[in-house]
Amino acid sequence: MILLLVIACIGLLVLLITVAKFNPFLAFLITSLVAGISMGMPLELISKSIQKGIGDMLGSLVGVIALGAMLGKLVAQSGAAQRIASVMMGLFGEKYIQWGLVCTGFIIGIPLFYNVGFVLMIPLIFSVVYQYKLPAVYIGLPMLASLSVAHGFLPPHPSPAALVAQFHADMGQTLLYGIIIAIPTIIIAGPLYSLTLKNISSSPNLSFATTSEPNQILPSTFLSFFTALFPVFMMAGTTILTSILPSDSPLIPVCKLIGDPAMVMLLAVLVATTTLGGLTSKALSKTMNTYSEAVKDVAMVLLIIAGAGALKQVFMESGVSDTMASLLKNVSIHPLILGWLISAFIRVCLGSATVAGLTTAGIMAPMIETLQVDPNLMVLSIGVGSLMFSHVNDPGFWMFKEYFNLSIKDTIRSWSMMETLVAVVGLIGVLIINSFL
Repeated sequence: MILLLVIACIGLLVLLITVAKFNPFLAFLITSLVAGISMGMPLELISKSIQKGIGDMLGSLVGVIALGAMLGKLVAQSGAAQRIASVMMGLFGEKYIQWGLVCTGFIIGIPLFYNVGFVLMIPLIFSVVYQYKLPAVYIGLPMLASLSVAHGFLPPHPSPAALVAQFHADMGQTLLYGIIIAIPTIIIAGPLYSLTLKNISSSPNLSFATTSEPNQILPSTFLSFFTALFPVFMMAGTTILTSILPSDSPLIPVCKLIGDPAMVMLLAVLVATTTLGGLTSKALSKTMNTYSEAVKDVAMVLLIIAGAGALKQVFMESGVSDTMASLLKNVSIHPLILGWLISAFIRVCLGSATVAGLTTAGIMAPMIETLQVDPNLMVLSIGVGSLMFSHVNDPGFWMFKEYFNLSIKDTIRSWSMMETLVAVVGLIGVLIINSFL
């Protein structure tokens, strides 16, 4: 009966978002309320449970996501992302131009949110297409695959960062595993798969293209790369140091302090403010306005994450998690595959990778200890599952279709299948790493 109620609640969430067109935050709150009542929670405890879930979820994430948005916005607006793109294109040349785009997309995708990176890279993709007279989908899809992988696999992006918090995983270790899995995934779903798409006819819509800034007014190459990749250097470096230093080393507490995700992002924003923004009064004022706009951009993302936290808390306090854990003990399917399947199913139904990942985490997180699986790999398993088969209910599907001026059929053949490959190859990578742990 409990299992049926959980399925019914997820079904309600899907219907509210897809059919009734409810805002996802409202849909999560309504579903949490219905779940609490239907599962027999004392009425006076339901609202407290929802409030606790929202507070617990946002407590560890507001700083990471808001600061990440600030960093990404400044990297984009300062021209650092454009500088990185131009350097990568010059480095790889015409012969390996596709690989240059892939590497550019991955580097830029680390600090930038997917939609920002998508819009930012479209002019570069289109300029390459027309300059070298190459098929648009063949050139563009690999770069967008690398952006998608960074969005789904790598903290401090909102969904993986939220999953890290839910599973009490280590963000630095998750990032390292994510990069290891991301590289072969991007290669297979990007450059290799795009070889089958050369015959897709596409006339990109040039009205979407934006003008680029002259190179002489862009930040330097060193500052652009250093600032964009600073969070990766910090999280990876502190994780490695913590693992190799003696347990009684006085440096361990220092590494834990500066390796905390919120602290990493704060330091990254301070570095970016200095390197890309400037320290004059006028420059600081402009940079702070950029940061204010960045926080507005992620406000709804934070609310969706908060709503998912409310549903998770209701599931926990109503006893659903304990019941599900006992049921899953008798299921022969591997927990990592199970998490992937649930996330992929919700993604296909809803279209939102963030909602799919967080909803799955609400079901799986409370029983992570009983499942005896590495929480870092569970984060990645659910994350890659949440990218499964983007189709007509996903805004990303329509962005790709309209920018590249494709038919529905060709968009499914290119974009949807690329996302499916990312999800499947990503799961294989997770299982391979798990076999060595």
